[in-house]
Amino acid sequence: MPSPFRQSFKFVSKDVLHYFPGHMSRGLDRMQSKLKDIDLIIEVHDARIPLSCRNQQFKETLLIRPHLLIMNKIDVGDRRQFYHAKEVLKTQGDQYTIATNLAKGHNKIITQKIMPVALSILEDAPRYHRAEVDHYNMLVIGLPNVGKSTLINMWRKAQLGLGKATPAGAQAGVTMSVMEKIKVNDNPRIYLYDTPGIRPCNVADMHEGMKMALVGTIRDHLIGEDVIVDYLLYWLNKHEYFYYVIFYNMPDAVDNVYDFLGFVARSRGLNDSSSLLTGGYMFMPNYIRAANIVLSDFRTGKLGKFNLDEDLLRELRPRVFEETI
Repeated sequence: MPSPFRQSFKFVSKDVLHYFPGHMSRGLDRMQSKLKDIDLIIEVHDARIPLSCRNQQFKETLLIRPHLLIMNKIDVGDRRQFYHAKEVLKTQGDQYTIATNLAKGHNKIITQKIMPVALSILEDAPRYHRAEVDHYNMLVIGLPNVGKSTLINMWRKAQLGLGKATPAGAQAGVTMSVMEKIKVNDNPRIYLYDTPGIRPCNVADMHEGMKMALVGTIRDHLIGEDVIVDYLLYWLNKHEYFYYVIFYNMPDAVDNVYDFLGFVARSRGLNDSSSLLTGGYMFMPNYIRAANIVLSDFRTGKLGKFNLDEDLLRELRPRVFEETI
């Protein structure tokens, strides 16, 4: 029996997903210029998109240094599928991958998880012209809004007892420049460089672009909150994840985003009124306010914990086993 739900998605303009602000281009140039003084690259990524949306420019131009990949926001991702994704990542050259939730703010995440792995990587890697230098410099890179500044602030607080050194926020694009090095550790002395989030400048796969928007690495208004929710609804229905029906107390699953948002708006009293020429008022659901609620519910894990790359994982994982036999 054919599915009653869409099996394909009508995408937004490609121009939006190819948006590459000047501060990102300048940031990438400055990162490259600092490489000679860097001992370790720490890439922070979103655990809900473990296999996609990785910036190939990082791999091509930056990852000539030892590399640690931190998959953040695992608390709202699918842990079981993430461990399968980790197998795939190893075949792609990511030998050191940590899954964590930096928003939790526990010192143990730094002292027992991230720092020991980082130092272990450095012990095994040649330092070349930096062999006589008595401190480590680490460059923190990644997409916008994945937790780079949060990592730096947490490390600094855990090891030095100091407050925030770099701004962090829930919206993409808070950090706009490569800052001076920030001391986060005394013994050994470790300095971290914060960097602006840098998206791929050319998103060839539009599904990747929409997944970046869904997890918040692109500012919502650039694509449209209702459009992003439409992609979420399409993805949930396609994969038969219908918990949203229970969560919003809906009578049944829907395929039309405005039916969905209209229900959410009406159930929360999110209506706009306009006067009629004949007298009285007409009430219309506020779709954008409803869309913001749905996006917040998804991003905080209230609709479930997902791996948005599960189709890609299903495709790539058999190859991993074939290559290791």
